[in-house]
Amino acid sequence: MPEAHADLDAMQAAYKQAVETWIAAIRDEEALASVAHNVAEIDHWEAAHFREDEIRQKVKAAKKAYEDALRRAHFDF
Repeated sequence: MPEAHADLDAMQAAYKQAVETWIAAIRDEEALASVAHNVAEIDHWEAAHFREDEIRQKVKAAKKAYEDALRRAHFDF
């Protein structure tokens, strides 16, 4: 079982790192929402939103993989 826990530990760490990356992307997007009201800044803000959304999708995938592994480890399904 230690190897299974090593896999779970790695998945948990990957999920936590993905969340930290997502938090940073959210903060980047929020910072751009507080700048000058011009088209160039709006474009940067929109690009930050797309980056945040892309990272959020990775977080969701990492969470699902970790949850699925936990279910397999604890409930055998």
